[in-house]
Amino acid sequence: MTRLYAEQHRILQDKFDTRRMADRLEELACKTFLDEGDKAFIEAADMFFLATTDDSSRPTVSYKGGDPGFVKVAAANSLSFPIYDGNGMFLSAGNVSANPNVGMLFISFERPHRLRLQGTASISQDAKVLAEHPGADLVVSVTLTDVFPNCPRYVHRYQKVSGSRYVPQSGCEAPIAEWKRIDIVQDALPARDVARVERAGLIGAEEWLQRVKSGDPNA
Repeated sequence: MTRLYAEQHRILQDKFDTRRMADRLEELACKTFLDEGDKAFIEAADMFFLATTDDSSRPTVSYKGGDPGFVKVAAANSLSFPIYDGNGMFLSAGNVSANPNVGMLFISFERPHRLRLQGTASISQDAKVLAEHPGADLVVSVTLTDVFPNCPRYVHRYQKVSGSRYVPQSGCEAPIAEWKRIDIVQDALPARDVARVERAGLIGAEEWLQRVKSGDPNA
């Protein structure tokens, strides 16, 4: 019996003679819960990648970042994370609303280390839940079905230079995204951003693009 593999996986495993290893890895490394080491790794993470699909099976992968602890482990089989202010497309959150099955990949580029999670997700706008994640527009809760480490041998080693100044902090307002100050998007801004842009001032699209190309971390 296997939770992870279907016929399409078995065809490739048999082609490359990896079925026995695949079964051994599922037996030894694949769990349905987080242990204390997993919990510590997740709650120390400042980023992860989220995979979702819409109701037409179209996938998307999104980077989610925050301060360490922005992903909260509620129990051995559940966790939650915030959806912060973004570009307004709500691709990940919208997908979760249509198809709750998600994948999450946590990576440390300094150790290196990888942890893959799969589960079913739900979205909350409850005030008490939002209060647990300062700055969140929405909170995603995930009930885990599969937890397993990935071999880190192909993870390149990088060092973190600095955190993002845009990550929400409790008790203070994060800076508005610079691209929201671009003149050509002003007529499409959400109402909540209009006054903030007026305070920060407009910038031209060419100026913003030059800043992006120059590697300005605040662009």
